[in-house]
Amino acid sequence: MSVIKKIISVLVLVSCNSILNGQQVPFNPVSYKIFIPSLLNPAIAGSKDFFSTDIIAGFYAKNYSQVLSGNARIIKKVPQYVSSYVAPKFTGIGIGYAVFNEMNSDSRNIGLSAAGSYHLTLNKKALSFLSIGIAAKGIYHHYDGDSDLNIPVKDFYIPGLDAGLYFYNPSFYAGISATNILGRPVDPDTLNTYIIPISRQYFFLAGFKFLISRPLKLVLEPSVILMTDDTLSLDIKETIKPALRLYAGDFCLGTYFNDLDKISFFFEFRYPRFYIGTFFELPKDTPFYKKSLTAELVLGFNLSSNSSGYTDRSRW
Repeated sequence: MSVIKKIISVLVLVSCNSILNGQQVPFNPVSYKIFIPSLLNPAIAGSKDFFSTDIIAGFYAKNYSQVLSGNARIIKKVPQYVSSYVAPKFTGIGIGYAVFNEMNSDSRNIGLSAAGSYHLTLNKKALSFLSIGIAAKGIYHHYDGDSDLNIPVKDFYIPGLDAGLYFYNPSFYAGISATNILGRPVDPDTLNTYIIPISRQYFFLAGFKFLISRPLKLVLEPSVILMTDDTLSLDIKETIKPALRLYAGDFCLGTYFNDLDKISFFFEFRYPRFYIGTFFELPKDTPFYKKSLTAELVLGFNLSSNSSGYTDRSRW
């Protein structure tokens, strides 16, 4: 006797362990926490002064997933003059969206979410902000069933809710958030044994940028993500996820310690209007050709309007 429970986080996309211990959903893409942190904290939506949209695809063995997302700060309407360029002015409102698809060996998850945030200016130079955000989600989950365990095919339509706070300035950022706030859906059919290990998730994200060389445009950014769920487990390997980035002009490389039993690294290169990045996880003690590696690709676009003809390069 058991209860069928499932929540798939589309914008958050997070849990903790494997199918028996709890698992992040989806397992791929792993690197959304690196490339698109607004998916785990909706208060980050609109924290940049341009409209960006991002696509991430992740592959691991027979599992694969894709996330299409974007966020922007709402621009104020200001008078425009033909002979001069007028820098855009922004409201305090940020918006974001995400569409998610995941295929596993015995299930499929499709979802979408919409996020809204409000950003408060904390100083006169408008360099430090505190934002609050919330995201509403809708998820469709299809389970193929298991004839050996006498579990039939299952379909779920699941609502979700995330919320967060975020502080940021040019050199430091930190935020807290909660995802899957509505908890697990309950299946009225208690004769089956299909239990999906997912619960509310809680995150703390922080990072600091150190300027190493201004002429060489070298910046070092250590960061960390702390994560737990309703069990409030403090297992260091599962809770603390550090990362390190090195920016060198338009190039960025780094590592993200998502799994201490694997070696992970990522690269990014930015262009005037878009960036491209890759992420890999390799097993430490097993040749990669004997065990599946994680490979992910991300592509992002800066879609800000610029009627003056002046092109500013995208920001990290």
